[in-house]
Amino acid sequence: MKIRNAGLEDLPEILKLYEEARAFMQETGNATQWGSSYPPAQLVEADIREGKSYVCEADGVLAGVFYFSEGPDPDYAEIYEGSWIGTGAYHVMHRVAAPGRVKGAGSFSIRWCAEHSQGDLRIDTHRNNLPMQHVLGKLGFETCGIIHLADGDERIAFEICT
Repeated sequence: MKIRNAGLEDLPEILKLYEEARAFMQETGNATQWGSSYPPAQLVEADIREGKSYVCEADGVLAGVFYFSEGPDPDYAEIYEGSWIGTGAYHVMHRVAAPGRVKGAGSFSIRWCAEHSQGDLRIDTHRNNLPMQHVLGKLGFETCGIIHLADGDERIAFEICT
């Protein structure tokens, strides 16, 4: 497997990955985190144009997609019921989708971000996203507390310092 920047030519396949991921989330009891349309195509396209959208590829198959960027992230400015581990610069990973086309693509992508985060990676997920919480725990992330997104939705915040 390899990670590369997503290009606009990848957009149709990326949108299919997100559609498959939403279906998986609904099947595993997490129907509300992304609903039926998140992330919207315009947001994914903006991520690509900004150079912050990445794909995980295996033998020519797009197996996963994610957003990766340097912080700060405004959603992480306040944390409740806990605290962040790191106090300095950090990177963030969002919009992770690895719906099972290639086994291990999600873990591979998260490990890649941890290795490229210059020591501190933050990520969050919905309370009902038990598969993601399991993967993060397996990869050594620590649960840090609760954050609130700009729209008020609550997420469990995780961090790994390498």
